[in-house]
Formats: sequence, structure tokens, C-alpha cells
Amino acid sequence: MSKIVFLADVYAEQHCGGGELSNQELISLLRKKEHEVLATHTSQVKVEFLEKVERNVKFIIANFLGLSEDVKKYLQENFEYVIYEHDHKYLTSRDPSVFSDYLAPESEVINKDFYASARAVFCQSKLHKEVATKNLKLDNIHSVGGNLWDDKTLHLLENLNKKNKKDKYSIWDSSNPIKNTALTVAYCIRKGLPYELVGNLSYNQFLNKITDNDKFIFLPQTLETLCRVAVECRMSGMTVITNSKIGAAKEDWFKLKGKDLIDYMANRKHEICELVESKLDE
Repeated sequence: MSKIVFLADVYAEQHCGGGELSNQELISLLRKKEHEVLATHTSQVKVEFLEKVERNVKFIIANFLGLSEDVKKYLQENFEYVIYEHDHKYLTSRDPSVFSDYLAPESEVINKDFYASARAVFCQSKLHKEVATKNLKLDNIHSVGGNLWDDKTLHLLENLNKKNKKDKYSIWDSSNPIKNTALTVAYCIRKGLPYELVGNLSYNQFLNKITDNDKFIFLPQTLETLCRVAVECRMSGMTVITNSKIGAAKEDWFKLKGKDLIDYMANRKHEICELVESKLDE
């Protein structure tokens, strides 16, 4: 059993995003394996806080915009940690899509020492790993090749896979411009495709609604490290139409659908947890 401090900017109870839900399940899995895990907001972590932490305590660092430079430096010099990366915090813009071949100029790369000092940097997909490695030029970067869902959600997705669906395209109605909702709607109108906008719902309501249709179309503007929603639609038996910017579509397992993909992710989450444990314990 290890003592672990998990650091993130926000948690699922404040923001029900894909990264936060995945973090929540990782914490749950670690606790079930009898690790003592303290989930802490990065905004609460000061050097004075770290000075009181025993040196044998290990850190898992997810989104870390709330960490000051002196805190990052103290972590580098005094603790063992891994980074569970959800986006691209190694770039000033957090968006590699604006650069040719996703390769940013050196002047745009940040936090390199912080990544280099980690025992491991976990990316969400092979594509995510390739882009991070290209920009950071480090050899401690790994792909977890998946996301983490709790058993209750996997059971819900299994039921949604069984329901009758309409011959229609679901579009994620997001206010975030990088999700490209307006241009996706314009594409469907231009092609004469029947569509339905789905958004502004709780997590379970969103899954129930988006799976009313047999197709999900998602054309993001920026690189999606995985795209949890696309995987959920595949687990629900839907066809996914997308572009080259989502990490999930590059994974071998993305050809799976319905119960086969649900079973794969049910097993994969335990493998991901073991991978994180192994790097913390090396």
C-alpha cells in the first residue's frame, strides 16, 4: 500500500468532463487496491503544504494549471511523481493543431523540466503520445490507450447498446468553439443529413439522449487526445463519423463496437491502473 497525493485543478463534482471522470475512476481503483489517496486541488498546494508531506508519499499529477512555478520546482526536487496528461500543457497554447505536423517551435514549449522529472508521463492515446514526444523529446512518455469508466456507467452503456436507434446523426451541442458544433451542423445541412443537437444535460441524460440515433458526427478543430464521447458512442453501438483529429480513431480497438468494446474497456481500466502503479513503484 502506498500513500498517494492526487493533484488536479478540478474534480468531477465541480466539472463533469472526460478527464475529471477518468481521474475519479483512477482514484477509486487505487483506493480499492488499498492505497491511501488524498485528492487535492492544485490551487490549495503551496510549498508550505509540501514541506509537511512525508518524503515517501508519491504524487499523481493530472491537470496542473493551478500549480505555481515554485511548487513545480519543489515537487521535482523532493518527490516521486507521474503525470496523467489529458491535453497539451507542454505548449503555451495547449493546442498543437495550429502547427504543421503538430510540431511547435521550441519557444512554444513549456514545463519541459517538470515533464522530464516525472517517473512517467501518461498520454491518452498513441496519437497523443506521438505529439507529446515530438514536442518534448523525452523518453518517459507512455500511452494508456483508453479511458476509465466506472462499472455503473459501463452497465448503462451496455443497455444503451441494446436500444433501437433512429437513422439520424447526433451532434454534440457544445458551447466550446473547438468542438466545432456550428460547422458540423453546416456540414449536415449541406449534405442533407438528418441531425439532432444534444447538449446541456447531466452526464447520464447526455448518454441517453445522444444514443437515440445510430450515428455520431464529430469534427473537432483541435487535436482531441482521445475523445471519451466518441468511445461512448461506439460502446453504445453507434457509427462514428469524424476527422483525423481524435486520438481514439487511431487506436486498434476503435474498430470494436457495442459489448465487445465495453468488455475491452472494462478490462483495460485495470491494466491502466496497474501501469500507473508500476511506474510509481519503480
